[in-house]
Amino acid sequence: MKYDLIPSTLFKKNRKKFMAQMRSKSIAVFNSNDIYPISADSTMPFKQHRDIFYLSGADQEETILLLFPDAIHKAHREILFVRETNDHIAIWEGAKLTKAQATAVSGIETVYWLSDFKKVFFDLMTEADTIYFNTNEHYRQAVVTQTREDRFIEACKKDFPAHQMAKSNPILQQIRGVKEAEEFDLMQKACDITEKGFRRILAFTKPGVWEYELEAEFLHEFIRNRSQGFAYTPIIASGNNANVLHYIENNQRCQDGDLILMDVGAEYANYSSDMTRTIPVNGKFSKRQKEVYQAVLRVKNEATKMLVPGTIWAEYHKEVGKIMTSELLSLGLLDKADVKNENPDWPAYKKYFMHGTSHHIGLDTHDYGELKTPMKANMVFTVEPGIYVPEEGFGIRLEDDVVIQDKGAPFNLMRNIPIEADEIEELMNA
Repeated sequence: MKYDLIPSTLFKKNRKKFMAQMRSKSIAVFNSNDIYPISADSTMPFKQHRDIFYLSGADQEETILLLFPDAIHKAHREILFVRETNDHIAIWEGAKLTKAQATAVSGIETVYWLSDFKKVFFDLMTEADTIYFNTNEHYRQAVVTQTREDRFIEACKKDFPAHQMAKSNPILQQIRGVKEAEEFDLMQKACDITEKGFRRILAFTKPGVWEYELEAEFLHEFIRNRSQGFAYTPIIASGNNANVLHYIENNQRCQDGDLILMDVGAEYANYSSDMTRTIPVNGKFSKRQKEVYQAVLRVKNEATKMLVPGTIWAEYHKEVGKIMTSELLSLGLLDKADVKNENPDWPAYKKYFMHGTSHHIGLDTHDYGELKTPMKANMVFTVEPGIYVPEEGFGIRLEDDVVIQDKGAPFNLMRNIPIEADEIEELMNA
């Protein structure tokens, strides 16, 4: 891995929180992701399943974590199973975790080779009444392939039909949504790397540059700062491309007078950042572009103030909609009749701002976290309003990542990334 070793104290705390909510005499199992094939002998780069990483720090394929707080033998209350390495594997693939290294990473004292899993698991299941399955219940999930977790669940139901079943996800949604101090440090690092990329872009951008060249500049800066790369597929959208919310082709030339909307974030140690900035290709906003830009920035600033403990996510979005409506009226994009006659299920402002304002962020860009209960301190949310005006040939979105605090305003992890229009112009013309 490119990143520095994460203190195992983080993973110990995470496991402790999870196990505190498990039923009596229950086992929870977490599997690593598969390595997915492309064709012939080609595979996609391995990405670790975020849940097993969150609980163990193990960033390696063919890994299993087993938690059994009520195990008769204390050594079996936390077990990590890793792939057995050898000289042949080390030559062809690189060294894998030894048992001692797996303990150093995870803080788990009992480490077995993966080949021992079935035998150990069967023995421990004779002591247990309940098995926790790790299903994906994120509100935006769209899984269409069978995962390693799916295969484990299928086999377990067949082999242990008398056991009760429970779900890991409700616990994970609760505990992963509230971050630890070590996680803030990792997310800050990801945001700092993103800042470096953005400042590089400000110096590089000029009329005639291609969107993919800007993508390449970001990637260059990210990797040279120990990131694996983008936390998600980057959006580099110039001109009217910005009005396609998930534009990822990034294959057009940036024209003089246009704006470029860049929704980009670096990952660091599997933690995500999520930034959006909109800049002028030629280094100077037009009067109209700046009017809309300032309106979006005002909405973002007001929305940020509402991210405090006790806020309800759904109500928050309604309040942001009211602020956006006021700005759109001032810009002449809506009139009073539009608002008076709006459909309550699709308010008038949705014509120009059709997506949500905030989502949890952490190990996943759209991270786990409770959305139906009041917000809590140490949750981390994006704030990303936008105004999209196809008839005028541009769209503007601005986005930062902020930490909800016990008292006072949220802490902006992207506070050092330029966002004021005047500063952006100054840096682009330096």
